[in-house]
Amino acid sequence: MASYLVLEPGGAAQEKAEKAVFVRDGFAALAFLVPFFWFLWHRMWLEALAALVLGLMLGALGTLLGFSLVAPLIGLLLSVLIGLEAQNLRVAALRRRGWSVWGVVEAGNHNEAEMRYAADVAPLADRPPAAPPTVPAALSAGTGLARGSSFDLLDYPRGG
Repeated sequence: MASYLVLEPGGAAQEKAEKAVFVRDGFAALAFLVPFFWFLWHRMWLEALAALVLGLMLGALGTLLGFSLVAPLIGLLLSVLIGLEAQNLRVAALRRRGWSVWGVVEAGNHNEAEMRYAADVAPLADRPPAAPPTVPAALSAGTGLARGSSFDLLDYPRGG
């Protein structure tokens, strides 16, 4: 399963749900192969310009200094870095345009992520009543495991 970060535009709640953008967390293969065009496709003009300038500078540096093997290697490393960080750069660009992060959806593919998001933002009247959570007797008896029994580094105070 993959994690999808859901971003919503500003505006009415119904409009937000219809225009939500799902950004998959992970390596962007197309951004690795053709970073300039990937940035242009996602309307990230500054990032596209930066990728183009860095690529041209690396080529010129390799030609001027005579590093016939080092310049392509550095270019490959730059492409790997762009492939790893492209989705984060896309989220940052959307946030600069006024989009807000709704949350994270775990799903097997993009369509499943959309369905899970739609189920979460459905009006409360359309949802069936939720069953109360069950707590094992050992945890509710005050054995000390109920508070701070997670693998997290910090224990946050909980209500109750």
